[in-house]
Amino acid sequence: MTQPPRDGAANDGRVTQTSAAETRQIGLTANSLNARDLFASSREISIIHGDETYRLRLTAQNKLILTK
Repeated sequence: MTQPPRDGAANDGRVTQTSAAETRQIGLTANSLNARDLFASSREISIIHGDETYRLRLTAQNKLILTK
């Protein structure tokens, strides 16, 4: 299995999310992602930026919270 580039963008315009349990691809259109695609299987995702890891959470009120 090949790994996506470090920034998470696949060469064909898709973003690949990888965890121990799954690998899935999310379509990227005009530099936009649909939050429904990001949160399809959970209410929280991790974003790695350089040496830092951020958490993006979907609240019960359908708001997004980004924390370091």
